[in-house]
Amino acid sequence: MEKQFSYVTKLDIKFDHLQRIDIPKMVEECKDKWFNQTLTQVNDSVVRIGIVEGEYHWHKHENDDEFFFVLDGQLLIDLENDQTIELNPNQGVTITKGVVHRPRAPKKTVMLMVETNTIQPTGSY
Repeated sequence: MEKQFSYVTKLDIKFDHLQRIDIPKMVEECKDKWFNQTLTQVNDSVVRIGIVEGEYHWHKHENDDEFFFVLDGQLLIDLENDQTIELNPNQGVTITKGVVHRPRAPKKTVMLMVETNTIQPTGSY
């Protein structure tokens, strides 16, 4: 039985190729604490926006690497070995497939994520 979380995750592709993506407008309109939206597809990968505050759950992606890039705010990514990666604006990191991690944002944070188009965003736990 799959766990239920109070995250808003939209996997539909919001913008077609050649269509302008307006991040500030999306941030302004977002009322959710943990929101993810697929923005566009690039070959076999997707680019997603995360507008987040608070903690995500511990999880891993068995078959997929995951890239995080912070536009605004601060993202902390806890790793299972008691290490925390701190990302501030204009910083990013790739989390290797199979690594147990937990993203958290102490304040409202806007980030981009790049991952395969088949990834399960909540991962396994």
